[in-house]
Amino acid sequence: MQPINVLTSTATPLDRPNVDTDQIIPKQFLKRIERTGYGEFLFFDWSRIQEGADAGKPDPTFVLNNPAYKGAKILIAGKNFGCGSSREHAAWALTDFGFLAVIAPSFADIFFSNAGKNGMILVRLPESDVELLMRRSEQNPNHKITINLEAQTIVDDQGFSASFEIDPFRKYCLLNGLDDIGLTLRHESELDAYESKHDAAFWLKPRPTAA
Repeated sequence: MQPINVLTSTATPLDRPNVDTDQIIPKQFLKRIERTGYGEFLFFDWSRIQEGADAGKPDPTFVLNNPAYKGAKILIAGKNFGCGSSREHAAWALTDFGFLAVIAPSFADIFFSNAGKNGMILVRLPESDVELLMRRSEQNPNHKITINLEAQTIVDDQGFSASFEIDPFRKYCLLNGLDDIGLTLRHESELDAYESKHDAAFWLKPRPTAA
């Protein structure tokens, strides 16, 4: 997982509340065993035309298919983002597509945890602030937002400024690029020493013979 601190990017506005994990990554794509390759299926049911001769083709009216927002690393969404099932694939799909942060008034708890463990900054702001940033990005796809994780601040290129809260442990992990495996590997030398000691004590001694 890559460390992340200051992120400056344009933002994709997804003006929908209660976006659940089955909308983020539909269940038919959960058969993969890798963490990569999910980005192309992000919001699949919304991003494809569902009926008619063009069924299955990209829907030009869906915001992620708008070339003006190509390369945006920030997603702005409505309240209760990531509700529904606990699938970690939702976070994988967002990061694989290129999003490193999501701004919303609120997030589902399990998604919030999964996203943080996969290197995403989730910023909770009052609904009025999210609405303001949403409208600015809708009106101007070049609208730039800067998230400073260390300072816990968010600003834009039009004078907006706010602070946000984040759990200190999650902040530490994001700043240092540590997922659950990385946290464990910080103690690799101690673990190796314990395993060697354990092997010497329990496996390398001659076993007593039966009387």
